[in-house]
Amino acid sequence: MSSDGAQRDGAEQGETGGETAEGRTVRVVLVDDHRMFRTGVQAEIGETGRTGVEVVGEAADVDQALTIITATRPEVVLLDVHLPGGGGVEVLRRCAAMMTDAERPVRFLALSVSDAAEDVIGVIRGGARGYVTKTITGTDLVDAIFRVADGDAVFSPRLAGFVLDAFASSDAPPIDEDLDRLTQREREVLRLIARGYAYKEIAKQLFISVKTVESHVSAVLRKLQLSNRHELTRWAAARRLV
Repeated sequence: MSSDGAQRDGAEQGETGGETAEGRTVRVVLVDDHRMFRTGVQAEIGETGRTGVEVVGEAADVDQALTIITATRPEVVLLDVHLPGGGGVEVLRRCAAMMTDAERPVRFLALSVSDAAEDVIGVIRGGARGYVTKTITGTDLVDAIFRVADGDAVFSPRLAGFVLDAFASSDAPPIDEDLDRLTQREREVLRLIARGYAYKEIAKQLFISVKTVESHVSAVLRKLQLSNRHELTRWAAARRLV
């Protein structure tokens, strides 16, 4: 397993997708701040002879992502929504020119634990070609990668409705000043708390420690001027965040 942000030897083999003995190869970069998750994805999809997917680089934050995507020019980037340095939307903003390159476009597929409407809509507006959750199987993820490489839009079934509703309406979503006070990670923790998850369950799902979950909950309560998780749950339910 390469270190965070390390490029793989396969990236030196050329800037365009190659051909395996069994057919087409799609070159992919993984962008996720959880090394364990990247390792799992690599194990699921990275056996090129079997899947046709060649993982040419990895990144753990926004700056690493920009460096590696620029250096390797993959066909598809698997992009987490919540990243240090500004999140997936910032990666998309800084890669805008590569996404619109007529000769060798770099296409983005969001792969996130979050199924929140604002996260889905945010990255799609930023230019991502699709959004799937981390519950996706390896086989379905490979299929999604190939479809995105071909220019198709791909979504986990329940998420497609968010996008259709958002773009069918000409009205911009209302700004919630209270919600805007929270970081992206705090919003994730907020939703899981409001859904009744225990701290240990949240820690496992988000690949963070229980102590970190507690810190996020404390920050959320302080910023929203709430006293406990029951008030937090009512607050989230009133805004249809759960």
